[in-house]
Amino acid sequence: MHSVMQPSEMVVLIFLLVLQMGIVREAWNGLRGRLSSITALLFWIMLATVGFLGLCGIILGVSREFEPRFHDIRTAAYLWLLPSSPAYLIYLLYQRITTSAGPHAPVRPDRRKLLQAAGMAAVATPFAIEGWGIFVTRLNFRVEEVDLPIAGLHPDLEGLRLLQISDVHMSRFLSERDFARVVDASNELRPQVALMTGDLISTWGDPIDACIRQLSRIKADAPLLGCLGNHEIYTQVEQYTEQQAAKMGITFLRGARRELKFGKGVLNVAGIDYQPFTLQGKYLRGAESLVVPGATNILLSHNPDVFQEAPRQGWQAMLAGHTHGGQVTVEILNRTVNVARFLTKYVTGLYVERGASCYVTRGIGTIGIPARVGATPEITLLRLRRSG
Repeated sequence: MHSVMQPSEMVVLIFLLVLQMGIVREAWNGLRGRLSSITALLFWIMLATVGFLGLCGIILGVSREFEPRFHDIRTAAYLWLLPSSPAYLIYLLYQRITTSAGPHAPVRPDRRKLLQAAGMAAVATPFAIEGWGIFVTRLNFRVEEVDLPIAGLHPDLEGLRLLQISDVHMSRFLSERDFARVVDASNELRPQVALMTGDLISTWGDPIDACIRQLSRIKADAPLLGCLGNHEIYTQVEQYTEQQAAKMGITFLRGARRELKFGKGVLNVAGIDYQPFTLQGKYLRGAESLVVPGATNILLSHNPDVFQEAPRQGWQAMLAGHTHGGQVTVEILNRTVNVARFLTKYVTGLYVERGASCYVTRGIGTIGIPARVGATPEITLLRLRRSG
């Protein structure tokens, strides 16, 4: 199976290509007057080659045949493209501001120096933010304790403690040792039910067995239950993951359910495989058959966007991941901006609609670039609370 680049991804790629062409042009114009012609040309060729290889790595990285060989190039490309593109846009804005007064407008030397310093700081900001996200916040795992309101919750399920782990993405950017820290912290929370909502790994060759091994260390009153994410489909390890996990006492629910009893209360946990955003309007076909009348019904779905359909089918709660909370999130004019908001309104945190609840965790790992900004990795402890 080949992965296909989506039209939206192609538009973003073209936009990045245009910006990189602008960066190369500005570099040439700025260097040729300060360096010898040969040195400037060599630097220009190097910059153009890096940009070209990076974009090739991103394009070829969507194919299973090419992705393992281009994985490092693609990651390096993202590390350059994501900060350099906004830095270039900031530079263009700076140029527009400094030239808006006209070429003959008087400018005091001290003001000129201040503008230049501010401009350099602004252009450098995206690179500084990326560095902070890589070296400081990427492995700064935090526990989020959340009350999950459930309509008609049985008294024996009141206060039940659910652990949610999601989007581990174990890879060269999240080692088994790092994930073991997450498991140790999770066990300290003493959950009664442990749930995993998809994306154990990122790409072909990542250590799926090591991730399953660590998940099997999670201690709860009931065996760990989970659903699969898009990266299990992407790497074609759905069946392997299901089978290997079962050997270690973990059940991945693939269009299936499991009833858990606590006193006289029944918790019905069901899971579905990842449903892509292209199915919008056709989400959860057939999932209503997994609802158990009289029980507290919780659906595990990697994609949070299916929550728009879940309450209609009778699900009282849903747990999801996938978005990483945006992974790189900035706040502009009191509004949170990240890529995930272009895909779904369910980005991170608790949502209550039509008498049902949905919790979307920020997850553990990263994808694209090994950085987190404004969306720290999350271990989630949910407490069931009766609502209404």
